[in-house]
Amino acid sequence: MRQRPSVAALEARYGQAAVVDALRLAAERVRAALETGESLPDAAEAVERIATAHLDQTMTGSLRPVINATGVILHTNLGRAPLSRAAAARVAQLASGYTNLEYDLSVGARGRRDLHAETLLTQLTGAEAAVVVNNNAAATLLTLAALARGREVIVSRGELVEIGGGFRVPDVMAQSGATLREVGTTNRTRAADYAAAIGERTAAILRVHPSNFRVEGFTERPALDELAALGRRFKIPVLEDLGSGLLAGDVPALADEPRVVASVRAADVVMFSGDKLLGGPQSGLIVGRRELIDTVRKHPLMRAFRVDKMTYAALEATLLSYAAGRPQEIPAIHMITAPAEEIGARAGRLAERISGGALTTAVVDGASTIGGGSAPGSAIPTRLLRLSHTTLGADALAERLRTLDPPLIARIEDGFVVLDLRTVLEEQDDRVAASLGQV
Repeated sequence: MRQRPSVAALEARYGQAAVVDALRLAAERVRAALETGESLPDAAEAVERIATAHLDQTMTGSLRPVINATGVILHTNLGRAPLSRAAAARVAQLASGYTNLEYDLSVGARGRRDLHAETLLTQLTGAEAAVVVNNNAAATLLTLAALARGREVIVSRGELVEIGGGFRVPDVMAQSGATLREVGTTNRTRAADYAAAIGERTAAILRVHPSNFRVEGFTERPALDELAALGRRFKIPVLEDLGSGLLAGDVPALADEPRVVASVRAADVVMFSGDKLLGGPQSGLIVGRRELIDTVRKHPLMRAFRVDKMTYAALEATLLSYAAGRPQEIPAIHMITAPAEEIGARAGRLAERISGGALTTAVVDGASTIGGGSAPGSAIPTRLLRLSHTTLGADALAERLRTLDPPLIARIEDGFVVLDLRTVLEEQDDRVAASLGQV
């Protein structure tokens, strides 16, 4: 078998050991099929075919690029925010070689990785100091462990939420060793509730972004400035788990979303994500007063939560777009702000390119959403490319789209498969047209 040219090509691609194992597995399957009486005109060809399929499935990696046509901009299941071209290029530049990750070029000796991105973060947020960890849950856990372990942290009962995947904020916080002191009710908490709970064991006041839900109606929540004044009065720090990390300026769709800069002005420490509304790599950013950030920086868990050179590379490139006044370079921000007319024009051009086959198309009104636990309830007007097939129903058509290379992830709405090009990168339009042509 190994003398066959096609098998030799497999060995060149996957290596001799993997191909030999695959051939043995395939031979066993063919032998079992023959023993049951199954007719195989060419057993050797069957062995090669089974081995090739096995290698293609097991040796190409499970993580694949997909095209997101769902209209969910920060789609957690699809990796949240895509990186900007500058960020991707920066990662590629630094990933394949050595860097000064923990090397001080000025003195020629070991340096500190936790200083990378700090200058940009302090410049953009107004904070005195900053550190980066691997996600925002880690940022909150580390901050509480460093500043409040063995003591109480006061938090509103209405802010103890459950986020995606069944992770509950109070469970994450409890791992820090701090004791959560709940105040208020689910829908109403006042500054006086926090003040009444402050005692000798109080280490901090914590404010948590509601993430993926919104309480409406008979509600009350103290402003961050009120909690900051309370913290100053009792000489305890005020921490804010801000979640999404919005740095961009005038974005109408995010008018109700808190800005990092405003939170930094009031709170002593602010934690937020680098991969949601900021539009960078998965990371957790901790910014605030220098003495508190230094305490966080020195905590033993910092080593467990630290990030690598590729995260720093992508994060710094993303922050540089903000520093240069060009947030539109960041795909998530561009997608959120793109007008529906622009999306509709792209959908119309795509419809013209695939007309005349088994697919019937129409461009209809619809709504995109931000997702990722950011701006709950958001609905951004958009234009959808509606698809119907001569023989496939909506479920079967959506499944067929997922088998393409790369998979095209759509959504079903009112019994039709719809594509929202708001979340499809413009350079992917040609690929989408070619893929739909196959269908």
